[in-house]
Amino acid sequence: MQERAIVHMDLDSFFVSVERLRDTRLVGKPVIVGGMSDRGVVAACSYETRAFGVRSAMPMKMALKLCPDAIVLRGDFDAYTQHSEAVTSLIMGRAPLVEKASIDEFYLDMTGMERFFGSYAFAQDLRNRIKKEIGLQMSFGLSVNKTVSKVATNHVKPAGEFQVVSGQEKSFLAPMPVGKIPMIGAVTSQTLRNMGIVHVGTLSQMPLKILEKTFGKSGTVLWERANGIDLRPVVPYSEQKSLSKEITFEQDSTDVVLLRRILGSLTEQLAYDLRKLGQCTACVTVKLRYSNFDTHTRQISIPASASDHRLIPAVQELFEKLYDRRLLIRLIGVRFSKLWQGQEQLQIFDEGARLVPLYGAMDKLRNRYGDFSILRASGFMGSGERRNRLPAKTDE
Repeated sequence: MQERAIVHMDLDSFFVSVERLRDTRLVGKPVIVGGMSDRGVVAACSYETRAFGVRSAMPMKMALKLCPDAIVLRGDFDAYTQHSEAVTSLIMGRAPLVEKASIDEFYLDMTGMERFFGSYAFAQDLRNRIKKEIGLQMSFGLSVNKTVSKVATNHVKPAGEFQVVSGQEKSFLAPMPVGKIPMIGAVTSQTLRNMGIVHVGTLSQMPLKILEKTFGKSGTVLWERANGIDLRPVVPYSEQKSLSKEITFEQDSTDVVLLRRILGSLTEQLAYDLRKLGQCTACVTVKLRYSNFDTHTRQISIPASASDHRLIPAVQELFEKLYDRRLLIRLIGVRFSKLWQGQEQLQIFDEGARLVPLYGAMDKLRNRYGDFSILRASGFMGSGERRNRLPAKTDE
């Protein structure tokens, strides 16, 4: 079996770097991107602020206490998306197999390319091209699998590059804190520390049965990752252009209350679909077809989101601007476009971060009991209405 060559590439301090391209006066200065109100949190921060202890997801109040001279910017998701698309296009135009893991992170499968020019040399050249043509700095790691390559990238950021030679994965990971393994978050790290496990090397030597007893099936994955084992493939990136849902009424309607309620329900379902796919939308469209078959649409660009409380108001606003109350409605629909892969950066706004646990809990209920197991009161419809009015998902 041919030995794999997996490259992980990550844009350094992406949001801040884009802001510095737009305003060179920010270069070398402490910059924070995030919510600017008292309840705001840090979405991204420059390496100058990190020297003071500032980190992503930190409350803005705390960040400014640590670094009072920091320049705070609200952020511009349209600009971030455009730069991400430019980097994606350049990488996909040269690499044989690419997976876009998030707005600023990529995996490349270079297996079989070694005999032509070398995977490491290829990654170096690609990194230099991105810097020269787009102006953004990347770091990369190269190894035989995703986990080790990602850890290698994080190990040398910013502006770094590192290769873990085949057979040295376990020794490379061993001295690192367990939190360096990508799947290990704060809660798991604390559990491991309570077990006396601080470094990856200790975790790799733990009996598998103990880890399975403590973490269930995830215990096996923890043990494998600690031992430098990760067989996950690089999944080819294909950009989905839009998600949409629409309803054709059995009887044409001018019931504004019903129309608003259905729009809310469609939007809620689409937002759930986005979160399942790990995507966000930056463009919302409402479609109306009148009884005379005239069809009208209106759209609006928004900061990229997958959250009900941001998407529903945008949809309702479009409906109010679009709807002609003199005519009966035959069809109504919602479409999300300008989709990008990755979790929503809710912390860039003032209120969204506190709703993350709520959406997570709601989505878990839907995953287990079905799409209609939990609904907002404003979008609630009885089972009869759902059968008659809500069609199956129509993704484009």
